[in-house]
Amino acid sequence: MEFNVNSPVLFLIVGIIVLIVLIQSVYFLIKAWRHGIAIGMDGKKLKKVAATAAVFTIAPAVAIVISVITLSKDLGLPLPWLRLSVVGSLSYETIAATNAESAMGLVFGQVTNMTATQYVTVAAVMTVCIMVGIWLVPVIGKKIENGLISIENRDKKWGEIFSSSMFIGMISAFVGYVFCDFSSIFSGETWGLIPVFVMIVSALLMAAAGLTARRKGFGWLNDYALPISLIGGMAAAIPITAWLG
Repeated sequence: MEFNVNSPVLFLIVGIIVLIVLIQSVYFLIKAWRHGIAIGMDGKKLKKVAATAAVFTIAPAVAIVISVITLSKDLGLPLPWLRLSVVGSLSYETIAATNAESAMGLVFGQVTNMTATQYVTVAAVMTVCIMVGIWLVPVIGKKIENGLISIENRDKKWGEIFSSSMFIGMISAFVGYVFCDFSSIFSGETWGLIPVFVMIVSALLMAAAGLTARRKGFGWLNDYALPISLIGGMAAAIPITAWLG
């Protein structure tokens, strides 16, 4: 039987896992609500907080849907749906899938008939690697947190610098991926500039959203800055690719 990345069996397996996660979410929501009432929180305020949170989850959800669509070209819908519904992000999942496919001689976004072996390989790279964070946090997370608190207690300025440096280091790993094919311009090719220009467009959109959000009455835009820059960057990739080839 020919393997299908959109097999009903895969949808069933993923659906069960996502359903379990949703049940957990509802369970803890109910527990939190009841605890809030128990400690004397106003029911009207709780409803307002819940409604506000529900509205502002639309923005991240848009980014997630776009991410699923991006990955579904090669991997079908079940696997991206699972990865981005439980533990995952577009930046990590795309890089992991691209690297796994590249190692097998495939080109991300151009795979039409992925075999079962290739699918399992990509799924393993996307899933197993990111699980490191799940068990690593309880092992060393508290030690790192105590170390940061210790530094901040001794010198608040250096504590902030250290925290910012860790964040910048994490971002640099993804920025490096954007520039990894930049050297293609030295051989007369321009396709390596595509991710660079897409990043610039996304950054400009994010900056514009941030500046607009600082104006009175536009604070809500902060929650939509990410999907705006994401959608804008993807849309810009089309004419940029046509321009640079």
